[in-house]
Amino acid sequence: MMSIYLLRLASLILAFGLGVSAPTWVYAQDSRLTGLALPPGFSLSVFAKAPGARSLALAAELGFVFVSTRSDTVYAIPISDDDAQRPTYPVLRGLKAPNGIEWKDGYLYVVEQHRVTRYRVPSLDALTEGSVEVLYDQLPDKSWHGNRSARFGADGALYVGVGSPCNVCSLQGFEGSILKFTPGKWDQPQIVATGIRNTVGMDVNPRTANIAFTDNGADGMGDDSPPDELNELTSVGSHFGFPWFGGGSDRTPQFRQVTPPQGTVPPIVAFQAHVAPLGVDFYNGGMFPSDYQNDALVAQHGSWNRSAKVGYQIVRIHFDDLGTAIRSEPFIKGWLSKNGRVSGRPVDLEELPDGSLLISDDAAGLVYRVTYNTP
Repeated sequence: MMSIYLLRLASLILAFGLGVSAPTWVYAQDSRLTGLALPPGFSLSVFAKAPGARSLALAAELGFVFVSTRSDTVYAIPISDDDAQRPTYPVLRGLKAPNGIEWKDGYLYVVEQHRVTRYRVPSLDALTEGSVEVLYDQLPDKSWHGNRSARFGADGALYVGVGSPCNVCSLQGFEGSILKFTPGKWDQPQIVATGIRNTVGMDVNPRTANIAFTDNGADGMGDDSPPDELNELTSVGSHFGFPWFGGGSDRTPQFRQVTPPQGTVPPIVAFQAHVAPLGVDFYNGGMFPSDYQNDALVAQHGSWNRSAKVGYQIVRIHFDDLGTAIRSEPFIKGWLSKNGRVSGRPVDLEELPDGSLLISDDAAGLVYRVTYNTP
């Protein structure tokens, strides 16, 4: 069983860890984006400024996109104004690491470090701290990996990622899990996945209707170990290996002598170690070329504990008609220059109604917009 597991991981790393270089690149024209490059036909611009920009949630009926932070603020940015003049409004303050946000049926859902809340928003003026509805307030209140991720699934339930409060450790309760909140039963979260170190990005694979999520591997295991991951939740109760595995099939020193649970699930994509994959978006807009449909774009936030930095880019994961990942390639690169200088750290991705793509950057405090015109 283990030999089959290792063989699969090796093939994944060969297919995805090395990537495939695009034949040519075009560079962003904005002086603030010097060095950022995309495939031919794509353009990148600054959509708006947003200090510490993290998760993105489109409220199309309001004409705004909400932007979270991992400090205490949630912003709203209009989507119709000119890029050069677009304002950013702080609409919620005084929150506790409100990283996870989602929009559905007139409600803004905000997942803080310790709780799940929502706000009824018939108009932006109605959004105030006093209008909060607390749905659940028993999440582990720990700051280490306390930036929760949130996504509504194809089944209408809200899925929330709860990180492990450590580098490598034994887990208790909801730690290292994905929780499912069924509307109308908000006080009864269901653990649907365990063995997760720290997921800060989720989306629905449109071909399979399953939740796909990123996971950041353990630190301190060397420059090239363990691989970071993109996973898919195919069955309730799946175990994804942590803390016995730091990522992929790489065993952690702390649990090397402890037998792991049976049937742990390997990643569908094994990324290079320490690239720190965060947001993931399966593209289904109408602007990009048709072969981008149902492919995943993943934001690699970038390494911090590696002798030579890696990540700091957006990668494209190609999926076949059955929803299986088959290969990857860079989509936007250049936040990490050849001399090691870092100009930004991409976090999350969200499509606008016209099919253009927004990307948040918490280091540069910007939200970018990617558009496409046939070259």
